[in-house]
Amino acid sequence: MSKHLFPLLLAVTLSTCAWAQRTAQVEWAPIAPVNTRAEIEAGLASHDRALFLKDHWIRDPYITLGPDDYYYLTGTTPNENDPKLETDPYNKGLFKGSIVGSKVRVWRSKDLVDWEYLGAPFSIENSYRFQEGLSIPKAGKGSGGKEVIWAPELHWVKDKWALVHCPKGRSSLAFSEGIEVEGPWEHPMGEAFDKKHDPSLFQDDDGTWYALWANTYIAKIKSDFSGLDSEPYYIVPAGNRPNPKKNGATISRIGHEGATMRKIGGKYISFGTAWSTDRGREGSYNLYYCEADEVMGEYGPRKFVGRFLGHGTPFQTKDGNWWCTAFFNGNVPPVSREGIEDKDLGETAQTINQRGTTIVPLEVKVLDNGEIFIRAKDPAYRNPGPDENQQFEQIE
Repeated sequence: MSKHLFPLLLAVTLSTCAWAQRTAQVEWAPIAPVNTRAEIEAGLASHDRALFLKDHWIRDPYITLGPDDYYYLTGTTPNENDPKLETDPYNKGLFKGSIVGSKVRVWRSKDLVDWEYLGAPFSIENSYRFQEGLSIPKAGKGSGGKEVIWAPELHWVKDKWALVHCPKGRSSLAFSEGIEVEGPWEHPMGEAFDKKHDPSLFQDDDGTWYALWANTYIAKIKSDFSGLDSEPYYIVPAGNRPNPKKNGATISRIGHEGATMRKIGGKYISFGTAWSTDRGREGSYNLYYCEADEVMGEYGPRKFVGRFLGHGTPFQTKDGNWWCTAFFNGNVPPVSREGIEDKDLGETAQTINQRGTTIVPLEVKVLDNGEIFIRAKDPAYRNPGPDENQQFEQIE
């Protein structure tokens, strides 16, 4: 064989094998169809099971009800027409080959069934550091070394939309000019919102706004949003659990990302995300919470919200029912929910969520002792699995 022909044949063979592997993966685990209109409408009414609303590649889906009575959906998404959507449907979104894009894409719906695409009104060029021409840190390995936008959220503030996003080196808080989610975008907080991992916003009953980031720092925001009005306060749940990375040591943090806050029954509920094993990308990606009487007060013990709900958004539908968004986050395609309650997933990152936006019903109630109970209602999400690092009560 010619020494010039061999490398060509080798390249063709490797390319064919890679293509066959991807094809086999897709054939072995096809993308499941979303629930039908009838299924979604029935599920919204019964509030007892997970609903697969939208088939699209997304992480960290965020749903909020806007002032115009539309539900708005955004999250970590690819840029439009990325070829990996076809060739790599279960892309993790991490490291080399990541599908995560550089734009914020937005959809809206009146009923959580039919979704209108509003385009990509914000891009990395609209973020604070890019807009001001400041130095930009080198893109991290986690994003594949390219410019990306992670975990955007939309919050209605007075008479305009506020958009927050990360990654940390490019995080910003930007305001639109009105009810439409569109530019031009302004950054009244400037560098005060810089270097915030997984930022979020929370409004208290008295109208005061707070910034949250990492898991979990919280700080009061000035009334004109020109900066922070307090030193950051670090929320730590009471108690501790074993540190799986260091024999004999313990940890007490609620999680490592996905900070969100809600006020329920007069209590401040701090939500956080962690892997069930407390080891990176091993087990299920779960949602937890702790509660306090004061926003910067002492928080109670870490409690379990639901399996496979990591970086989900707790939100209320128009009828007052609570739901949480969920998405595919695994190292392998979705596993069957059959018998999942008793299955140990600790070997690698695994989930039952399909690629796209799922919502899971939450049971939310005030207990006789004044504490807040929050737990997924769907049996496949309701209880921690055998791989959970912390011991939680199993609920029927």
